[in-house]
Amino acid sequence: MMDDLEGELGRHDILEDDQDSSDNDSTKRQRKSKLPLVYPMCVDTETLKESGFHKSYRICLEHIREAMLHHRWQEAAEYMACYPQMLEDINQGCKKENKELIWRLSTEILHNHPNSKMEDYNSIYERMKHSGLKHYLMISLEHSFHLMLHGHIEDAKHQLCVAESWRYGKEAAAQSQKTKLIQAYRSLLDYIIWCDKKFTFATSDNLGTDDNQEMHNYFRQASVNLKEILKNPGVWDPFILSYVEMLEFYEDHNEALNVLNDYAYDKNFPPNPNAHVFLYQYLKRHDASDKKQMKVLQSLCALVPSHELMLDYICLLLDSEKTSDHQRALEVALEMLDFACWRNNLNAWKWLEAIIQKLKLQKDWKTVVLDKMSGRKDFWPALHFTSFHASKDSEENPELMEVKASLVKVLCPDRNLKYTAGGVTSGELT
Repeated sequence: MMDDLEGELGRHDILEDDQDSSDNDSTKRQRKSKLPLVYPMCVDTETLKESGFHKSYRICLEHIREAMLHHRWQEAAEYMACYPQMLEDINQGCKKENKELIWRLSTEILHNHPNSKMEDYNSIYERMKHSGLKHYLMISLEHSFHLMLHGHIEDAKHQLCVAESWRYGKEAAAQSQKTKLIQAYRSLLDYIIWCDKKFTFATSDNLGTDDNQEMHNYFRQASVNLKEILKNPGVWDPFILSYVEMLEFYEDHNEALNVLNDYAYDKNFPPNPNAHVFLYQYLKRHDASDKKQMKVLQSLCALVPSHELMLDYICLLLDSEKTSDHQRALEVALEMLDFACWRNNLNAWKWLEAIIQKLKLQKDWKTVVLDKMSGRKDFWPALHFTSFHASKDSEENPELMEVKASLVKVLCPDRNLKYTAGGVTSGELT
């Protein structure tokens, strides 16, 4: 079959050879491409004189790539039906790479082929899982993702349970990190099933204690693994949220708070702004003190000073009775407005205006403002207060222009800036 394929696919090469033979040597030199050559992933220096078998599959792979490039998925699928026979070659030295290549090409074709079925996916995934050991766990995980996306939650969980119990000598030890990932996603599926049970339990009047116990069993299965997984440093955002939601449902607030605190402040974990966001949102939901909320937002500010929750931080700081907190609010607002994404945000400028009004109750308020603006006087005028900004703001957001114009002389008193709004002088606050 492959000899016929080679003969069919090789006709174009023969025609090119015949055409080239009619040209003289100088023409060939002129036509020679100066572009760099692309070499195969694995090059055996002794296979320059490749066999007909290998040439056939090389040509087949070229046609698969060409068909995929032009979205001819049926044609790509027909060629792909032949290509996996390459795995039967016992002499070639790139088996690992070819297995991964076949896995990637096959799934990409199936994802885009209009007539692909779940049975086709299952067949490809099972075949590739058992064609070698290097990719067994990752193929199993991808298989479960596909089942999950199509609503086959129980089947997806079964795939991960099988993968979780997979052992094969030294390979199992080498893939311990992937095994932990498998366990994490298996627990996430337990959480999804728990959510479905919770919804059913909440909307039905005919469920008894057995159904409640079944839901609790899924919680225990998920929580045991999630608690163990979260001992490993990493970014576990969706797993954290799932675990905390279940703990909140069963009113285990101490454990939920401990989990979130560890995730945010454990130095073994990489810096993660989301960890502080989750902790703040939890504290806010449960009406924690302003002091606790400000502490978390202070940590978030150190990581992402442009985060949208900095508006909440400013609000909490202004509600404080400490003048130092009011000065800190000014610093936070100015840091936000250092970023172009907040440049036209009316709320950010209104908060800055409110901070200035609050600071004016202090005798040394001008000194405080000038001190916080000392490193910004060189770039803020160009960033916020040019005549172009005045023209644009007056057309798009007149209210924003009035707020900004009232702050020009306060923030940049030693600069003569042409940013004014009608009825508002650039030297006074209204």
